[in-house]
Amino acid sequence: MFTRNYPHPAHSTELLSIHERTAAPHQYTGRGVVMAFIDSGFYPHPDIAQRISLFVDATANRVREGVLRASMHPLNWHGQMTSVIAAGDGRASGGKFRGIACEAQLILIKVSNRKGQIKEADILRGFDWLVRHGRSHQVRVVNVSVGGDFPSSDPQHPLHVAARRLAADGLTVLCAGGNHAGHPVLPPASADSVITVGGYDDRNTADRSHWRVFGNSFGKSDHSSHKPDVIAPAAWIASPIMPGTDMAREAVWLQEMMALRPGDTANFQRLARSANADLSLQKRLRNGNGLSLVEIVQSMIHAHKLIDSRHQHVDGTSVAVAVASSLVAALLEAQPALNPEQVKARLMATALRLPDASTESQGAGMIDCAAILQRA
Repeated sequence: MFTRNYPHPAHSTELLSIHERTAAPHQYTGRGVVMAFIDSGFYPHPDIAQRISLFVDATANRVREGVLRASMHPLNWHGQMTSVIAAGDGRASGGKFRGIACEAQLILIKVSNRKGQIKEADILRGFDWLVRHGRSHQVRVVNVSVGGDFPSSDPQHPLHVAARRLAADGLTVLCAGGNHAGHPVLPPASADSVITVGGYDDRNTADRSHWRVFGNSFGKSDHSSHKPDVIAPAAWIASPIMPGTDMAREAVWLQEMMALRPGDTANFQRLARSANADLSLQKRLRNGNGLSLVEIVQSMIHAHKLIDSRHQHVDGTSVAVAVASSLVAALLEAQPALNPEQVKARLMATALRLPDASTESQGAGMIDCAAILQRA
């Protein structure tokens, strides 16, 4: 009766998993590798909760280490997204939507400030904690899905300096390239020592003839190399809905409605009456500018990008870098002696060019999970 917001030309009734998109082999899962995530906030989602080694609150100058508590604050959604896409074990989806690094250990570093902003000084606090403690916690991969304030090509920019120190200590840092086509990348993604990840849109199909570059930022690094270095899947990626939120409550009802057979008006009306308190359907109908109840429900399904009652699909280079970081964790499980420079060279040497996309927008091209892990 209702359709999910899946794209032409695939017309898929299901969203592809990351393993289906990338052909990543299943034998490497990031086992024994510690990944650090720098983001606005986090939630201990069931897909990762048992593997969170440490939570670091770097929202103030006095950085605190401890246990991640469940909070539905909006800032925590983004970090939940990136960490689960990279390293979730898929238990909330029956194993379907698991990350490539589904057995990695996680350190989660919150860098938003007390005003709910993410500024360069906040990111730097997270980097500085890793400079001081990353090696002692055996961190090998750092996923950065936030960006700085202004473009900079200065090699002495504090974030560029910190990124070089992390690389020198053996930590492979991967940064989201940004989602603004034609705009330059921002620190720390503009550091030559990091792997800067842009994105591509595979239209939820394995047919590469339909794949297109995502709307990436691109530009030059602090050493005048092209950024991004590589691109990774950046659209139609499954991500968990944060438990306990309004959206989580709405998704349960909307999933039931999506499961109805075409023309099952009686059951739709029954569900609409039961769901009214959670979905505010009558209020939406009064303010709906002539839309029918069916059209209002359909618009909510599309606005939430629903896959099912627990998942939605997401996009952006924050998504792409999470996929690339999970690949690096799997690679380091297979070949732990690789240093950050060798990891970056491996990703770029095996990348596949995306036709009709410029070098500026795609760097070396699409990461090839199958080639990298089969070679490993």
